[in-house]
Formats: sequence, C-alpha cells, structure tokens
Amino acid sequence: MRFTLLAATSVFALAAAAAPALAQDPAAAAPAPAVSNGQQVLVFEPAFFADQTPNTALDMVNRVPGFRLNDGDGSRGFEGAVGNVLINGSRPASKNDTGSSVLGRTLASQVVRVELIRGGATGIDMQGYSVVVNVITSSESSRQAVLTANATLFDGGQDLYGGSLQFTARDGERTWGFTLSDGMSMSDSNGAGPAIRRAADGSVLRREDFLNDGYGGSNSLRGNFSSPFLGGKIDLTARYGVEDWHSFTVLTSPDTWRESRYDNDGSFGEVGVVYTRPLSERLSLETRFIHEFSDFDNVSTYNENMGAGPAPEQRFESVGDSSETILRSLVRWERSEAITLETGGEVAYNRLDTTQALSDGGIPVPLPSASVIVEETRGEVFGRGTWRINSDLTLEGGLRLEASTISQSGDADQEKSFYFAKPRALLTWTPMADNQLRLRFEREVGQLDFGDFAASAELSDENVLGGNADLEPEERWISEITYERRFWGDGVVSIGYRHDEIVNAIDRIPLEDGLSAVGNIGEGTLDQLSLNLTIPTDRLGIAGGQFGFRNDWNKTEVTDPTTGELRPISGVRARQAVISFQQDIPTWRLNWNVAWIPRLGQPTYDPDQTLEWRGADYFELAAEYKPAASLSIRAQLTVWDEFVVERTVFADRAAPRPISYVETRDIDPRTFVSLRLRKTF
Repeated sequence: MRFTLLAATSVFALAAAAAPALAQDPAAAAPAPAVSNGQQVLVFEPAFFADQTPNTALDMVNRVPGFRLNDGDGSRGFEGAVGNVLINGSRPASKNDTGSSVLGRTLASQVVRVELIRGGATGIDMQGYSVVVNVITSSESSRQAVLTANATLFDGGQDLYGGSLQFTARDGERTWGFTLSDGMSMSDSNGAGPAIRRAADGSVLRREDFLNDGYGGSNSLRGNFSSPFLGGKIDLTARYGVEDWHSFTVLTSPDTWRESRYDNDGSFGEVGVVYTRPLSERLSLETRFIHEFSDFDNVSTYNENMGAGPAPEQRFESVGDSSETILRSLVRWERSEAITLETGGEVAYNRLDTTQALSDGGIPVPLPSASVIVEETRGEVFGRGTWRINSDLTLEGGLRLEASTISQSGDADQEKSFYFAKPRALLTWTPMADNQLRLRFEREVGQLDFGDFAASAELSDENVLGGNADLEPEERWISEITYERRFWGDGVVSIGYRHDEIVNAIDRIPLEDGLSAVGNIGEGTLDQLSLNLTIPTDRLGIAGGQFGFRNDWNKTEVTDPTTGELRPISGVRARQAVISFQQDIPTWRLNWNVAWIPRLGQPTYDPDQTLEWRGADYFELAAEYKPAASLSIRAQLTVWDEFVVERTVFADRAAPRPISYVETRDIDPRTFVSLRLRKTF
C-alpha cells in the first residue's frame, strides 16, 4: 500500500495541473480540424496535433480520432500479416520492423501530414484492413535521434529497466539509420494470493499460498538504409538480437510445497529488402524479399513435496530453430483517378526444427511428435482492384489463390497439400459528410503455428500437450458491416457487426494415453458487436478533453470434441470494455489520461480440464510532461485488484466427465509504475 500511495503521488503530481485548465475557453482550445481529401481520406495537418506537442510521429498517429494502431500478428507470409500503418504510401521493409517502430524513430517535425484512409484509396494497399493511416514525411536533409530510457517498478516484484537509441539521417531521397534497443518483457497479472482446491462437493482438499512472477527482455541492433536505385527506390533493413524469459510459480502450505519454473533463451534476426520502381506514368512495380530466423532453448521443471518427502522432478526440455523466407512482387496500374488494379504473387518457405524431451525423476516419458522438422512451401497469386464509382461510393475487390505443401519428418512422417481461393469485397458508401457505411465480405485462411506440430508442456497446470501431425489451416467466411459518424471536429462513433462461419476450427483435442493437443474440431461461428466512441469535451466545458469507450462483444460456438456439447472457442474473450478520459493542457505542456477495464477474462477448454481466468477493475493512470519540445517525461500507474484463475480438473473424459477437483487461485496482481524519459535531438 505504501508503494501504491507513493506511486500515485508521483503520477498525480504531473497531472495536478489539470484543474486550472478545466475552466479554459473551449473555443480557444479547439484543435485545427481535419481536412477531407475526398470522402474516403481525412487529412490531419501538424497543426491538428499542436496541443499535444508530439515528439514523434507515433505520438501523432496515436491521437488520430477513430483510429487504433495495429502492427499485425506477425504470422507467416506477408499478405494479411502486416499492420495498418503506411509511411509515404508503403509498409516497412520487414514485418518485424513494424509501423509503430518506424513512427517511433521519426520526429514529429518530419511529418508533413497524416492521412486517415477509410475503405480504400487510389494507390493504397489496404492489406485487408478497412481503415489505415498513411504518414507523409518530409524529404528535407536532416539528422535526428531519439533517446529513450524506460523503467517498470513493481510493488514486491522484479523491477525492469531498458531503453533505446534511434538515429536517422536524411540527405534528400537517401536515408540511413540504426536502432540500439534494450527491451523489457513482463506480465501484468503476477502476484500473490490464496489457492484453494475443492472436491466436487465443495469440501476443501487443500489450502495454499500462491506466488508467481515472470520477466525477461531482449537486446538488439537494427540498421536501415533507403536510396534511389536503378530508376526506383530501394529500402533495406537488418536486425539481430538475443532474448530471454524467466518465470516461476510457487504454492506452499505448512506441510506442502510445489514449484514450477520456466526459462528460455534465444536469438533472432531478419533481413528485408523492398524495391519500388515506376514502369510508366501509371504503372509501378513493388518487389519484397524477407528472411527471418530464430532459435530457442527452454526448460520447464516441476517439483513438489506433499509431506512425504520430495517427489521426483518433472522436466520438459525444448530446443530448436525456425526460419521464414518470402519473395513477393506486384504490379500496380492506376488506370484512372477512379480505378486502380494490382496483380502479383508471393512464394514462401517456412521451417521449424525442434526436439523435446519429457522426464519424470530422470526417466524419459515418451511423447508423440517429440522430435520433428516441419517445412512449408507456399505460393500465392493475387489480383485486386479499387473502383471509385462516384464521389460517395468505392468498391474494392480481389481474389487470392493459394497452394501450399506442409511436410513433417522425424517422429512422424507426413505430407499434406492445400489449395484455397480467397475472395474479398469491400464496399464503402459515404452518403453525406461525416457519415460512412462499410460492408466487407472475405474468406480468410489462417496460418498454422508450427509449434503445434510438436509436443509441449504446461507443468504448472499439470498438463502435457502432444504434437499433432494432422493439423489443417482454419478457414473463415467473414461478413461485416460498420457504420461511422464523425462529429464535433474529432468526435467519432462507430458501430459494427461481424459474423464468421468457421471451418476446421482450431482448439484442443484429446489424444491417446491421456494426452491432448492443438487440433481441428470442426465447424464453428463467431458473432461480434463492436462499438468505438470518442467524445471531445470542449463543448461540455472541459477544454482539450476526450471521453472514450470501446468494446468488442464476442459470442463463439463450437462442438467440444470430448463431450459433444456446444461451448465457446478457447482463447476468445467475451468482452473487454475500455472506458477512458484524456486531456491536453498546452499551457502546462501536460497531457494526462485514465483508463478503466471493468471486466475481462478468457477460457481454455482441454479434454481433461477447463482453465478460465477472470479479472475486474483494471486501472491505468498516466501523465506526460514536456518541459521542452524535445523532452518528455511520462509516468503511468497500473492497479489491478482482482485476478482469479480457476482450473476444473475432470476425473474421466467419458460423459458426464465427473469433476475430480476445482482449484481457485485468487491473485492480487502487483501494482506497478512505468516510467519513460524521451529526448529527441
């Protein structure tokens, strides 16, 4: 509690200046409005962000009304795996050099404008997103650097420190730079609390004290280079780094002790090349090459003493390496101001080589697919077009044809080939200013996680997963409608409904010998209602403020492969509303914000147990002070008072699956403060 009070005081000290600003003249605080460049594109000039005194382009993009930055999921391939940020009309040279990374090393003074593209625009590759931003930067010669120092301080946990140095030089059309990074990894749900195991009748079988923690980090070096080349432009990037992660869970009582630990060390790297060239006045070429690689070495252990002396140690070890190589090229034809056509292709090769071993007291325990090599060769051709039917109506349509072969060797030898046609259509209608309706229909095919082909273990939850050589990609037929209304300058309300018909849904399946695995469980559905609301409060008498609310309500349904009954899909959160308020106070060079998540949670359904975590009242309070245009100091306090993990273990897989016991861990997550000092040069 003492730590919490001191942390809260430090944050409120930065935010205390908010009170005098509440009485400011709202008209005087109103930002410069966005400019409409056609119905689908809103242009935000630097003056729009003046009250926020941004240091970097990332600060600016994070304040674009109605936009939520997404760096992509980083899955295999390029199409559909990258984010919703473009820089000067193109995405970064590598999937892992994300849009937010590039924006974070671009000074705000280098930004000419930020374009919010809704539904598509001429010459813009939407990559499956309905909304993207395109950041246009200056070509003036410059030298710029961003120095950042970070710290995360836990109340009773492992404190973490990190930072980065980013340098970029520009000489006309030629740029080069580097990034030195000392990154941090953490979990916000670690803490202490009681753990109670009850029998099916509710009687207490065991009471324990629970404690866990998890932390890690990475060190990396990235270089970037861009220059005119052979009548076009070439972008190069390369990165290499090392990373680690460590975690433990301990449960104790006066007579018992249980402990699980996990340690991982690895390295990673990548090379990315993008070459773009105009072939004629309306014809252009873009070619990409990406190669990524990584290796890992991890160990999980479980030890216990239940009163009769130490039990034999359970140990799970996994070592391996993976890589991905992509070559992609497309030709874009801007036939007219109203019509843009693209065609191209992508080939990719992916590989995972891993070996696992499980032992109990030093005695090996056989595992299915313990040592495997998984390889995928995939090719895709695509064509798409954007047709601006009139000033109010735009249609984007396309078709991707994918063929792939996945082979597995080692403990299981198997090869499968897949063929998919993936159509997409997006219709954008803007019947009047500040009103837009978007309709999307698309078939998406998921990328398999190669780690699911190999065995794995969750020793802290007494669960071992076997590998599955029969995995097939999950398919989704998606229908989506979204209505967006803009008001009061930077106010936005959008509401959307999405329905997915899922084929070969991926979840947990039963295996022989009491094991389970990740596998396909048949057909399923997803129904999602989304609401995103931003209300500027200037007209309500609070200058420079914004109230926000966003939530996705998800309802999923699939047939459980063990019980045959309908249930939700594992890993999908039913809801997670975020209620927030933020305020800019230019006269004090300060902005502050508070966010509250009332409820959150997520279930996982295994043949032998069901695990569900639930949380409530997650609070973030932050303030950022900018004593100079080139310096910012940010502090954030995170408080989460309720986090419950409930594990229901079944005595038998056969219906009606009698309950063996229910273990509830009522954790009080550690309060922590995040500090950031950023200096730009």
